[in-house]
Amino acid sequence: MAKIVQTTARAVVAYGIDPLARFLLRIGVSPNAVTVAGTVGVLIGSYFGARGHLFWGTVIVTAFALTDALDGTMARMRGGTGKFGALLDSSMDRIADGAVFGAVVYYMATEGNPYNGVVAALLSLVFGQVVSYVKARAESLGLNADVGIAERLERLLIVGAGGLLGAAGQDWGLPAALWVLAVLSVITAFQRLIHAGRTEPKAPAA
Repeated sequence: MAKIVQTTARAVVAYGIDPLARFLLRIGVSPNAVTVAGTVGVLIGSYFGARGHLFWGTVIVTAFALTDALDGTMARMRGGTGKFGALLDSSMDRIADGAVFGAVVYYMATEGNPYNGVVAALLSLVFGQVVSYVKARAESLGLNADVGIAERLERLLIVGAGGLLGAAGQDWGLPAALWVLAVLSVITAFQRLIHAGRTEPKAPAA
């Protein structure tokens, strides 16, 4: 699933995001500014979702989540991503993810926790952070953990689909999406741990 989504995302970048990235660079907007603006937008969308406006919350979060591809494209066009830019991007991603799933937990709790949606949302939040941490920590140790069936884009798409189902009156939609996401996030975390272990260089024989 991840490869299919990533291939589609590359097509979107080629035909839609590239021209916008060039325009923003031309008028003096920096990739870091886009990163921060995207996070602010996700926070606003999360607030709408927490208040029960699932349709607009999903639309706003999805729209501003696309800046995750936009700022990276801008950085590459400008000559590469700096270390601070990469740190800022990862930090803002964690804040945005926390806001999205925190809003879902709040909404589920106010709705009476149908289908144990709060539990699924908490599992998705925790293991979503673990998935990102394992990759970052593995890279810092010289290992490779760039695998998984549910990376960040897939996780946002799944919870977005659940939000739209909920907005359409299908009360089971959001909890079901969260349970699917929770299971996939757990699997992805262990996929990355196992893959990283296999990429560790073997110690030379004595």
